[in-house]
Amino acid sequence: MVFGKPLCVSVRGNGVLLGTIVNRQSQFVGINNFSSTGLLATSKGQTSENRSDTNDTLYRSVEIEVRSGEPAVLRSYEWFTSYAAQQLGITVGKCWAPPRPHHNRLTLLKSIHIYKKHRVQYEIRTYFRHMTYERLTESTLKTFLEYIQRNVPEGVAIKVTKKAVMKFPFQFSSLLFKL
Repeated sequence: MVFGKPLCVSVRGNGVLLGTIVNRQSQFVGINNFSSTGLLATSKGQTSENRSDTNDTLYRSVEIEVRSGEPAVLRSYEWFTSYAAQQLGITVGKCWAPPRPHHNRLTLLKSIHIYKKHRVQYEIRTYFRHMTYERLTESTLKTFLEYIQRNVPEGVAIKVTKKAVMKFPFQFSSLLFKL
C-alpha cells in the first residue's frame, strides 16, 4: 500500500462480487457482503435471486445506551430513534435518563515548575440516555441499528445490548421432565 494514493479493490468469492473497498485516506473501510440476498449470474446471462433459508433470531429486547457531553443532543437523538422505530413498526419500551450526570474532575497545577498552591480544576460531565426496544427480529434489528448508527451526532457514543430468545438446551430439558 502506498500512502497518499487511493486504494480500490474488488473482492470476489465463489464467482460472486462481494463488495468493493474504496479508500482515499489509506484507512480500512470494509466490505459489503451481499451473499444473503444477492443476485447471481447464471450461465445464460440471466439473474436469479439467492435467498438464505435460515430463520431470523428473535430478540426479546434491545437496550441502547447513548452518552454525550450535551443533554439536549441526547434528547434530540432519543426523539429521532423513537420516531425511526415507530416508522419501522418496532415496539418502543422505556426511555429514561439518570437524574444526575457522571462527573470526572481533574486537578492540575497552574504552573508546571513551581507554585504548588495555585491549581486549576477541570470537570467533564457525561450525560446518559437509555432506550429500550422490544420484540425484534434480526433483520429488523440490523436495519434499525444501521440507520440510527449512520445518523449519530458528533460527540455521541452508543452501546447496544441485545437479549435474544433461544431454545432451552436439550441436555437441561430432560432434567426438568424428571423433576
